[in-house]
Amino acid sequence: MKTLSIDVRRAEPLDARAISETHRVSWLQAYAGLIPHKPLNQMVDRRDETWWRKATRGPATLLVVDVAGTVAGYATLGLNRARALPQEGEIYEIYLRPEYQGIGLGRLLFGEARRLLKSLGCNGMIVWCLEDSEHAYRFFRSSGGSDIAEGMESFGDKELKKIGFVWS
Repeated sequence: MKTLSIDVRRAEPLDARAISETHRVSWLQAYAGLIPHKPLNQMVDRRDETWWRKATRGPATLLVVDVAGTVAGYATLGLNRARALPQEGEIYEIYLRPEYQGIGLGRLLFGEARRLLKSLGCNGMIVWCLEDSEHAYRFFRSSGGSDIAEGMESFGDKELKKIGFVWS
């Protein structure tokens, strides 16, 4: 019987191409029909391999979930950007390739990101998601988050409500 290796680790510059492709397919799947087509494609195109290579060296921490040598998803995290809220940590993004969704990898990656923030001394954390992103909303709610904050995000001419989920 073969053993499948699954590992959550810090991203390296060599992961940039795989993260870029993971970003592309996950964002197009998650936001098609929510974010207008042109702004969505511009946002995806802007984060090419070069952008992600720089991100692996940037101030935010970038984690990947590696399944037998394939980057199946990523998370970015760091200090909370919403200074009016008391939570010190924030998961900025967490995405999985569509073919890896629904098998527990999101929970694994999310748990590792939370543990890392806590080990860095962050008291509490926040994650934002678009209100109409039902999959993300259900994920964060079922992961124990409390939706206590709201905001707006602009995508071209369209304003979308975002919800902040917090954990103590």
